[in-house]
Amino acid sequence: MNREELFNIIKKKQSFLCIGLDTDINKIPPYLLDSEDPVFEFNKQIVDKTHDLAIAYKPNIAFYESMGAKGWDSLSKTVNYIKKTTDEVLIIADAKRGDIGNTSAMYAKTFFSTYNFDAVTLAPYMGYDTVSPFLAYEGKWSIILALTSNSSAADFQYLRDKSSGELLYESVLSTGCKWGNTDNIMFVVGATKAESLRNVRKFAPDNFLLVPGVGAQGGSLEEVAKNGMNSHCGLLVNSSRGIIYASKERDFADIARAKAVELQTEMSEYLKELV
Repeated sequence: MNREELFNIIKKKQSFLCIGLDTDINKIPPYLLDSEDPVFEFNKQIVDKTHDLAIAYKPNIAFYESMGAKGWDSLSKTVNYIKKTTDEVLIIADAKRGDIGNTSAMYAKTFFSTYNFDAVTLAPYMGYDTVSPFLAYEGKWSIILALTSNSSAADFQYLRDKSSGELLYESVLSTGCKWGNTDNIMFVVGATKAESLRNVRKFAPDNFLLVPGVGAQGGSLEEVAKNGMNSHCGLLVNSSRGIIYASKERDFADIARAKAVELQTEMSEYLKELV
């Protein structure tokens, strides 16, 4: 799915919502624990109720690999089920991998071939060698960490280069744009950094941004849209806990849908200026 195709789906669904499948077996409704695969059953019901509203799903790989082989099996079944259900979403592996050489090539094979994800998040600290094996896969996206919302982000991301004057995250943006193009490179920018999105757009005006942190983490959708939207929308705004854990009862999927509808309805208002 390229940039134009992604934008067409955004227009069709009137949404730029990404739903994070950060599925913790300790937080899902207790009755699901009687299922053969509780994690997959939880994800399946969320997907069934929200796939017409979502532009992307983003499983956080840590929640699956922490369970060993069974977790990877749940992840594989989740990806396959989404692919079978709809071809109008991106499936993002929130893996934050960052290595070089054959190791990076194996990571790319893992997520793009073995598990058939459409995109993967990457840590760019080791440079172009980290990302290049992923760019070799046609139709896949590399999503580079640029400006994150965690409290210690300033340890590195705001360091200023004395010769260029650029902050480190600005260098990540400007350099990352040169590694690929607007059809295969996105950047992660945290929603709680919404005031910085205007500056982000100076360095990556046309790329899509994956913006986590709306909902339970306190990010403002309005501020994100106002500061980060471009002519192709250019945003995938993620909400995880605020949607998938809105209820622990048997109606959890219906409540998740209601929360997703709230965000999608607001998003449709911001899209009116574009479409």
